[in-house]
Amino acid sequence: MTFSLAELMVCAASRSFDDDGEVLATGIGLLPRLAASLAMRTTNTDMMMTDSQSYMLSRPNPVSGMSTHQGQANENWMGFARIFDNVWSGARHALVGPSQIDRFGQTNIAALGGSYDAPKVQLLGVRGFPGNSISHANSFFVPKHSTRVFVSGECDVVCSIGYNPDRLPRGYDFSDIDIRRIITDLCVMDFGGPDRQIRVVSLHPGVPLSEVQENTGFEVAVADDVCQTELPTAEQLRIIEELDPLNARAKQIKDNPPGERRAH
Repeated sequence: MTFSLAELMVCAASRSFDDDGEVLATGIGLLPRLAASLAMRTTNTDMMMTDSQSYMLSRPNPVSGMSTHQGQANENWMGFARIFDNVWSGARHALVGPSQIDRFGQTNIAALGGSYDAPKVQLLGVRGFPGNSISHANSFFVPKHSTRVFVSGECDVVCSIGYNPDRLPRGYDFSDIDIRRIITDLCVMDFGGPDRQIRVVSLHPGVPLSEVQENTGFEVAVADDVCQTELPTAEQLRIIEELDPLNARAKQIKDNPPGERRAH
């Protein structure tokens, strides 16, 4: 059985939602959306998703091959106001793709380099990251693991809360912060190291630990039982194909590499 790196990452990311129960799952981007949809179809059928417009779904929409939302499995209306009610209640888990992540788990999607008033590169702005990060669980999806993403110092613009004691809002402590997992093209990490240090929990097939450290701008911890990332099953691949019949996932990672590295 063969599978792509994108499919391996989707399956690994889907496990982030395993123990969530009945929460709203939001995957920002095609592969995170596929991961949330896969979780809803397999390991967490109590999970909720929207059609990204105005309806709650009882069955996730495909990410490709669907030109209209007619015939989708609408459960009830889920307009913007209800989304905010859900966010503030904490009953949500977002899988997002930051441009930068620092050793505290703080993230940046706003701007790169220069100063706050005159950045070298203007990105999206902070958008919903501040409120999301203090309200509910978050996980991160990184298609290219590098020191440009995992920066050595603090993020150029801190858009979301992390495990940084110097930036905790008044009345907050680390137990109020819920950052679950980081899924990259090299490994899966969590925040289970000493003092919430980022920790490697599994390595993708053929990836040495040294490559993860070389491409991370700070020291990472390593789980005592670090293992190989669980490979996709035939059933997971079948569901991914059903959710993405036009194979849009093949265009998300450069050159669409295989999930198991070939020997050189």
